[in-house]
Amino acid sequence: MLRDGAPIPVQPQVFDLLVYLVQNRDRVVSKEDLIGLVWGGRTVSDSTFTSRVNAARTAVGDSGRDQKLIRTISRKGLRFVGTVQEQEPSNSSRPAERLAEKSLERSPSALPLPDRPAIAVLPFNNMSGEREQEYFSDGISEDIITALSKLRWFFVIARNSSFTYKGKAVHMKQVAEELGVRYVLEGSVRKSADRVRITAQLNDVATGSHIWAERYDRDLADVFAVQDEITESIVATIEPQLYAAENFRARRKPPGSLDAWDLVMRALSHYWRVTRQDNVVAQALLEKAIAIDPNYGQALGVLATSHIFGAHMGWGDMATVAPIAERAALAAVEADSEDPWAHHGLAYVYLFARRFDDSLAEFELALRLNPNFSLAQAFYGVALCYCGRWQEGDLAARRALRLSPRDPLSALYYGIAAYAQFIGHNYDEAIRLAHESLRQRADFVGGHRVLTAAAGMAGQNEVASIALRELRRAQPNVTLAWIANELPMKQLADRDHYLEGLRRAGLE
Repeated sequence: MLRDGAPIPVQPQVFDLLVYLVQNRDRVVSKEDLIGLVWGGRTVSDSTFTSRVNAARTAVGDSGRDQKLIRTISRKGLRFVGTVQEQEPSNSSRPAERLAEKSLERSPSALPLPDRPAIAVLPFNNMSGEREQEYFSDGISEDIITALSKLRWFFVIARNSSFTYKGKAVHMKQVAEELGVRYVLEGSVRKSADRVRITAQLNDVATGSHIWAERYDRDLADVFAVQDEITESIVATIEPQLYAAENFRARRKPPGSLDAWDLVMRALSHYWRVTRQDNVVAQALLEKAIAIDPNYGQALGVLATSHIFGAHMGWGDMATVAPIAERAALAAVEADSEDPWAHHGLAYVYLFARRFDDSLAEFELALRLNPNFSLAQAFYGVALCYCGRWQEGDLAARRALRLSPRDPLSALYYGIAAYAQFIGHNYDEAIRLAHESLRQRADFVGGHRVLTAAAGMAGQNEVASIALRELRRAQPNVTLAWIANELPMKQLADRDHYLEGLRRAGLE
């Protein structure tokens, strides 16, 4: 950014914070709003948040004491109070300064509606008064999303984008515009002893009407039946003629035990956090679920995915975990051949076994079973890139971002798009996308790898040096030999290209 005509270096998060405050200068912006936009809803310490606000003030010549431009409103948030004069950016603006004008915009004001009925399922409110019951209400919401997603005539927003609205008072119109949907389902769960009460309400945002609502009082043993009833009602309300053509229950195989389901929901809440420690916790919970129900396809599929992902990030030894993951993935498919997670896990295993055709086929099967499975869509893009089909990999990453436009995991999806652009020798775009990936998740190993390689090939030595330092911090065991041996690149030219970029950046 510029101040008085002179360039002022700012971190991406500081720049985004400033832009958001300026764009919303007509109101007080809450801390939660800023965390949702700048950090993708991730947990942020008070010290980190304060340091970014202080850096934003410094960048515009303000301070916490003076607050001439950025004012703190006690217990409410922040507001930009300076005079703003807007002007069109010049054609000479550097690409990094025109990020919002590029493809893959982060926060479009209103996404276009797809050509299918589009629905977002917001996380159901936990009315039990006990925070430890959050996973239960989250699990209800997640299972409804999964059931709806298996119906190809629906466009269902992925779980991680819907869940960014958890605990927030937002207008339905805002949700619909930000996610690009017409229908929004909301509800609540109250669990007490061996009984559960679930309420659900379906809203047509285009007309502002409530088109269906219901309350269910059931024994906990009937919770899966309630999920089926809610999904049936939604489908029957929105598309009755299509609902008659296919009954989704023929594809759904719930676990034999509510305790096993309970453990998988807890495991997923850890898996989505994408840290080494949470990955280990998720695996332990999944092992417990499988001990209770050895034929629980989703539990086995997530377990396989978790093991391979950990090794992919450099958190574990691939030679050690690959046989464990393969056994889990094969057991998942055998237990429930209609579960998308089962095929996703097997596809991921096959990718690192260098069984490329089998991997692509399994990813495609997972997406046929659940066309709205954003994680599978993104990792299908990874597989395509490792096969040298970078244009198709780029499209898959973009589809994942559209399926889940506010996903805390979108850092991974941007990283995949960055890697695709690197393979295509589009280094400036690869650097831009990698920066966006790391803006959203500063510890994402894949983002650091591709940024280091792209900056090395582009001759941006300072960027490459900083990127390499951060890569070594995020993945201490990274070496050229590790990259060459562990990452399953089908084309030798692609592998040599990647190694050359890392070598130019200083990796040995």
